[in-house]
Amino acid sequence: MLATIINCTLIIVGSLIGILFRNQISQRFTTLVTQALALCVLGIGISSTIKTQDTLCVIVCMVVGCLLGEALRIEDRLDSFGDFLKQKLLGKSQESRFTEGFVSASVLFCVGAMAVMGAIDAGVRGDYTILISKSVIDGITAITFAAVMGIGVLFSSIPILLYQGSLTLLAALVSDYLSPASINEMSAVGGIIIMGIGFNLLQLSEKKLKVGNMLPAIFLPFLYLPLANLFRGVFSQLF
Repeated sequence: MLATIINCTLIIVGSLIGILFRNQISQRFTTLVTQALALCVLGIGISSTIKTQDTLCVIVCMVVGCLLGEALRIEDRLDSFGDFLKQKLLGKSQESRFTEGFVSASVLFCVGAMAVMGAIDAGVRGDYTILISKSVIDGITAITFAAVMGIGVLFSSIPILLYQGSLTLLAALVSDYLSPASINEMSAVGGIIIMGIGFNLLQLSEKKLKVGNMLPAIFLPFLYLPLANLFRGVFSQLF
């Protein structure tokens, strides 16, 4: 929960900065800082991925996970959910900048692979690296959002606390049922996805990577490793 509290705090601080200095914030400043943070995200992803002890596990889980995610259209459903929230809470009226800022920021900060991966890493491994990095990115984003839409952005910290905090606690509850090898490979697979987020932040490709569709891959090492060990045992007995 500590990292989620930090996340909420930085959103609040960023929102206050955006409100107080809304006429003095340069777009070039926020763009450059975002690019620097994107490089840091890439570094985090790489450092997680290279810790794998089973490269084949990472490859198989990524391929199968992406197929599952694409079949379930997770990315499209996340986008649709965000649009649904905006439509229900904002309606056709754009009069309330408070509501607009609150909904827009809440959807952006909650709906994303980094929130899910960070919560899992924090709950299962006690590693807050991803969530702290997300917190800094959210804080910078809150500055620009609050400068345009006002104090409603600050209150987006409430759904972040509830959503991200719940995911972290849930991950901590199931951690006892995961082997150290499974946790390690889940982190390695997650590292690949985190690199995808870095690529999107840097806008390195014309078409945005659908990292949401990759999310099922995170959980597959939990199934892959026992099955792989079972098959190895069977083949060793036969041959």
